[in-house]
Amino acid sequence: MAGIPAGREACSVADSTKHYERHRPDETLLYQIIEQHYPVFSALMAEQGRELPAYVRREFEGFLKCGRLEHGFLRLRCERCHDEKLVAFSCKRRGFCPSCGARRMVESAALLVDGVLPHQPMRQWVLSVPFAIRFLFAARPDVMGRVLGIVYRAIATYLIKKTGLTRATAETGAVTLIQRFGSALNLNIHFHMLFLDGVYITAQGDVFFRRVEPPTPAEMARLIHRISHRLRLAIWSAPAC
Repeated sequence: MAGIPAGREACSVADSTKHYERHRPDETLLYQIIEQHYPVFSALMAEQGRELPAYVRREFEGFLKCGRLEHGFLRLRCERCHDEKLVAFSCKRRGFCPSCGARRMVESAALLVDGVLPHQPMRQWVLSVPFAIRFLFAARPDVMGRVLGIVYRAIATYLIKKTGLTRATAETGAVTLIQRFGSALNLNIHFHMLFLDGVYITAQGDVFFRRVEPPTPAEMARLIHRISHRLRLAIWSAPAC
């Protein structure tokens, strides 16, 4: 009969499938480039009278401290084997930190799947806008919010009407993720909308889901025309700052 391991050996056997590898950002090419060139770039901009905005400096400076033990850490100790690990603080920034961005992406996906989205078919709708409107959205979040509401109502109404119902008898829903940049890190504000691919109907106290057929090219053309017309009216009627 095999003996039962104890102490650190027992802990390593029980957690053989789990392994913690400390994040070492200073070994990545991105970190080395920013560490080398950011101070020079920042000083050059200041000399030219074009100092970087505070939020930009916070992104760079936070990234350079992210995952570095010298900028703070937690000391974790296992109650069973008394092994210890040092876990460096993270910057939790939303700019370009790969580690914090990936963590936030995984946490957001888990929240949506486990606690928000129903177990029903979904369809992604993507709204992209002309360059001038992208700059408007960046400068006027209130206008962007109004536009998002218009787009949601237009698509929701299309889905409900496609089932032959009305808003009084059917409902749908969506989660929108606003992406603010393109693949070249250029300003490109656009919407990724995860829509229910159907509607919920209440009848005689029961709630059930009815899926709709995919949109046809003709339906998409009419929907795009309707959204474009409503967006022009909303943007032109927006009050000036």
